[in-house]
Amino acid sequence: MASLSYLVYVLVSLFNPVSYLLYGQDHFNNKPADDNEVRYKALFVFGDSLFDPGNDQYLPNVTFEDYPAMTWPYGETYFHRPNGRLSDGRIVPDFIAKFANLPMLPPYLQPDPKTFTDGASFASAGAGVLVETEPGTINLPLQLSYFKNVTELLQEQLGDEEAKKLLGSAVYFISMGGNDYFTFYANYQENATEALKHEFIETVIGNLTTVLQGIYDLGGRKIAFQNAGPLGCLPYAKQEYDTQGCVEGLQSLARQHNNALASVLKELESQLPGFKYSIFEYYDALGDRVLDPAKYGFKDGRDACCGRGAYRGSDCGGLNGTVPYELCSIPGDSVWFDGSHTSERANLQLAELIWSGTSNVTWPYNVQQLFEQD
Repeated sequence: MASLSYLVYVLVSLFNPVSYLLYGQDHFNNKPADDNEVRYKALFVFGDSLFDPGNDQYLPNVTFEDYPAMTWPYGETYFHRPNGRLSDGRIVPDFIAKFANLPMLPPYLQPDPKTFTDGASFASAGAGVLVETEPGTINLPLQLSYFKNVTELLQEQLGDEEAKKLLGSAVYFISMGGNDYFTFYANYQENATEALKHEFIETVIGNLTTVLQGIYDLGGRKIAFQNAGPLGCLPYAKQEYDTQGCVEGLQSLARQHNNALASVLKELESQLPGFKYSIFEYYDALGDRVLDPAKYGFKDGRDACCGRGAYRGSDCGGLNGTVPYELCSIPGDSVWFDGSHTSERANLQLAELIWSGTSNVTWPYNVQQLFEQD
């Protein structure tokens, strides 16, 4: 059947030939002038072990004890071999890339040639917002410097104007802060005063804000945050501090961090033209699965699938097979794969909430909406 615009064109050309001669068919079809404009989509990932696709394996002097993700059984479910991810399979950014029709992002430090037009992952297991957290990893300021290198390469490859378009349309996906609070709590435990806790949280948020300003100055406009999770409910934390329930001191630090983060992002939105953000309530979403695993299709939200000790909270892989450890038969039955990291099945559920969750879970935009924003 002929389109309405075509019928209009025929009628006009018959009854108003002057208009047809002056304007042509395109005038009546109302075609946009920029049909051939390249529309970019990219994902840049900053973070810690929750988001690390394998960068730490390329760090100098790394050992299996430092980075067990290069040993069996990590990667067993999806990759069928260890590949640097601290899970039995894919991690959350892998699924976000899939939902966005982007390829799985390789580690930034992987030596293979890369173009970075689809994005990059700078995440590093053990890394913190603060430089002094876990020295030897890729801390957040260093991740920012790597991103700056990428922006310069994109400018060389695409030219300044096209690189600016790509960087402005990209989503910057961040999960960071947990390691800073683990380190703080290990040093002080319950002896820290409220004033000291407040001062430390302000320091973390201040350094995080500096990096966000740096991303903005380099062209980034759309920030997606996974906030701090229920740190005290990790099998590792419960084993380390010998408690039946979650470690409330760690839980409290995570909640205070998340409140401060939300305030800072709202403030940046009001101060920086074009700045948009998304916050995924990771603390609540993961905490719900830990407390009521059956509701979400899991059999175990307490113990890790892989590890040894109480809650199987440590040493998944047995230090490259040198010490005994336990491994469950179906990782997808467990919320946790090891003592600190979720299973692929849990990661998929979390990624779906990040991508298309409602405003009580992911707000003020979900990541799908963030990609669609101009």
